[in-house]
Amino acid sequence: MDVDAVTALVEHVAATVVSPRFRELTAGEVSEKSPGDLVTVVDTAAEAALTAGLAEILPGVPVVGEEATSADLGRLALLGEPRVLVVDPLDGTQAFVEGSPDHAVMVGLVEHGEAVAGWICLPQHGQTFVAQRGAGAWCNGERLTRSVTPSGGPLRVGIAGYLPDEVRAAVDARFGGLEEGFVTSGRLWSGYEYSRLALGERDALVYWRTWPWDHVPGAVLVREVGGVSRRLDAADYRPGHPEDGLIAAADPEVYDRVRRPLCLDR
Repeated sequence: MDVDAVTALVEHVAATVVSPRFRELTAGEVSEKSPGDLVTVVDTAAEAALTAGLAEILPGVPVVGEEATSADLGRLALLGEPRVLVVDPLDGTQAFVEGSPDHAVMVGLVEHGEAVAGWICLPQHGQTFVAQRGAGAWCNGERLTRSVTPSGGPLRVGIAGYLPDEVRAAVDARFGGLEEGFVTSGRLWSGYEYSRLALGERDALVYWRTWPWDHVPGAVLVREVGGVSRRLDAADYRPGHPEDGLIAAADPEVYDRVRRPLCLDR
């Protein structure tokens, strides 16, 4: 696989399709797929460009894009293919619409049900993250290393919204047991948050919704800097599995510390 070609494609789409429309959208170019779930003309244009470009780089490999799958959930069955690409053409669409720089263009590669490569481009931050199984993680061409989270020390944790009521109650009642350094809760834009975890600015992320295009790129990135991405039953994240809930953490110890007080498995 030509990793550099995919990197160039992701950066090109970010620069030519996404960034020129940042803070330039009109009301008629934004709509809702479902209540609170926005889509813009940029999402659809970027997905079309990425899908066409990936077909040239990896001919014959199916693409599961967020917008195409929104229109046809049957495309998720393609995750059972030996190789499949997942595309999030504009991660953090709401952030983009609101003028936040924390949006991303993301691509991931899945082989035999395992996340094996990921690309996260944050054009407004001037950062592109690339990770490949066994080859490490990189930001703008420089290899990433993450300092070890001190054992037992305060944690910096992000908790996504959309938690079921019983899980939210457990979080609210017991999360103080983590002795957290800070907790952010609400909409967590996956590309931005996974990149901050890889850079050492977060220690863990808790998600309930786990669409593959949101988590495949970040799962590879976190793993290649020594972290883990696991389901709530402690199984390693596999995008083809439908189970809800996911914790990405700087290392296995941090994963255990986040998972245990939440009582999500009881």
